Amino acid sequence: MAKSYDKKKYGYVFNIQQFTVHDGPGIRTMVFLKGCPLQCWWCSNPESQKLQPELAYNSNKCIGITECMHCIEVCVNGAVKKDNNNKIIIDRELCNDCLDCANVCPSKALNAFGNLMSIDEVLKVVEDESIFYSRSGGGLTLSGGEPFMQAEFTLELLKEAKKRRMNTAIETSGYTPWKKMEEACRYLDTVLFDIKCMDEQKHIKYTGVSNKIILDNFEKMCKSFPDLSILVRTPIVPGFNDTGEDIFAVVDLTKGRPNVSYEPLVYHRMGQPKYEYLGRKCLLAEIKADEGKINLLKERALKRFAQNT
Repeated sequence: MAKSYDKKKYGYVFNIQQFTVHDGPGIRTMVFLKGCPLQCWWCSNPESQKLQPELAYNSNKCIGITECMHCIEVCVNGAVKKDNNNKIIIDRELCNDCLDCANVCPSKALNAFGNLMSIDEVLKVVEDESIFYSRSGGGLTLSGGEPFMQAEFTLELLKEAKKRRMNTAIETSGYTPWKKMEEACRYLDTVLFDIKCMDEQKHIKYTGVSNKIILDNFEKMCKSFPDLSILVRTPIVPGFNDTGEDIFAVVDLTKGRPNVSYEPLVYHRMGQPKYEYLGRKCLLAEIKADEGKINLLKERALKRFAQNT
């Protein structure tokens, strides 16, 4: 349920991942923030989409209602119910994500995706690995969801990180008012900018939003911050943008920009179990990527980028 809090000092975080090496220079700590304005069909972090914490249920961990009835007893809305297999089911229509059931679940079959954390709490985790940053040139990377959904917290977190002399990066869809992105760029060393597709109608169908703001922000960022390291990334998704025409259109957007590099990403389904935990449907659950086709597209995209530089 929504809580009142200072959005400059606190933010909802759903994961902190240490020792990452693919999301900015060096060894990094990834901080994943809740909330995203896009609803991508292939999203591997469905728990990131809603801003507030939400209930997740892993039935494999449930010890059964003959052993435990705590969740049913505390649910005042009647959202936690018995099933026919000695376990429980969640009625998502009745559940308001109060998380009372998760707080009493002994096996953690019920748990929360998302916790309210302060800037100091987040940076303490990041600083625990500071010895690796100094040696590798790594640091903090903010991701999501979309970090700019919690723009006030994101900006203050970046400011404080810079005060502590951390290398900073952000992974963004670019779908945010330019003013928010402009402010954040002053405290960033690297921007990982996802550009999924140049075709607006296709972008609307598969992500739920137009790409006009995204492309406009990209142009403004390149013009306003010519020394900022920008990595454009494109997830190659079967049936969405897995053609040379689609990928080359994105690659060509980087032409003539010396501070911009490019990386194609391979579609994967590792986030699929989380849809089940949240009681949602994964729209691309049955889609499998043609590895040969994807690898060839990656090779051609990188060759195209090299030719453009």
